[in-house]
Amino acid sequence: MGFSTLIDILGSTLVGGMLLLILLRLNDSGVQNTYMYGGELIVQQNLVDAVQVLEHDFRKIGFCADWQKLPDPLQYIIEADSHKISFQTDIDSDGNVDTLTYYTGPTSELTDTPNPRDRLLYRVVNNEPPKGSNLGITQFDLVYFDALGNKLSCPVASPSLIMTMQINIRIEDVYGYDTDNANKSSQDKYATAFWRQIRLAARNIKNR
Repeated sequence: MGFSTLIDILGSTLVGGMLLLILLRLNDSGVQNTYMYGGELIVQQNLVDAVQVLEHDFRKIGFCADWQKLPDPLQYIIEADSHKISFQTDIDSDGNVDTLTYYTGPTSELTDTPNPRDRLLYRVVNNEPPKGSNLGITQFDLVYFDALGNKLSCPVASPSLIMTMQINIRIEDVYGYDTDNANKSSQDKYATAFWRQIRLAARNIKNR
C-alpha cells in the first residue's frame, strides 16, 4: 500500500467524519424545531382557552339575572390587586349572586415541571375549594384605571373607583426543549405567547 493510498484513506475518513457531524447537527436542529413548533401550538391553544374564560367572566362583573339582587354598583368589585381580583357576578345566570375570585399561586407549587416560572391560575366560586389549572401561565398582571383613565395603585383601596382594567397574560411551555441539560431556566428553551387586553370594561361597571 503506497503513501498516496494512505493519504486518500485519511482524507476520506476526515471528510466522512465531517459529513457525519453535519448530519448529526442537522438532525438535532430538526428535532429542536419540531419540538418548538409543537410547543408553540400547545401554548397558543392554552392562551386561547385562558383568554376565553377570563374575558367571559370579567365582562360579567356586576351581572345578575335578577338585577335587584345587586343593588349597589359600587360594590361589584370586592378586592383588586395586581395578581388577584374578586368580584360579584352571576356565574350560571340563575338569579343568585356569586363571588368569583381569580389569583395566581406561587411558582413553588409546580415542582414537577421543568419550567421554573409556571404557576397555577386559580378560579374560586363563592366558598368552594380553589380550582387551579396549569396552562403554563408565567404572568397574570392586572392594571386598574378610574373614570378619567388614571392608573390606580395596587392594591386598590377603593375598588368602587375602578372603571376599566388591563389584563396581561404570558404563557410558556411547561416542559420546554432539552431542559435535562444545564441552564434549563433559559427562556429560549420554552415556547412563549403573550396577550394583553387593554381597557376591558364590563357593561355593568360602565353603567355606574
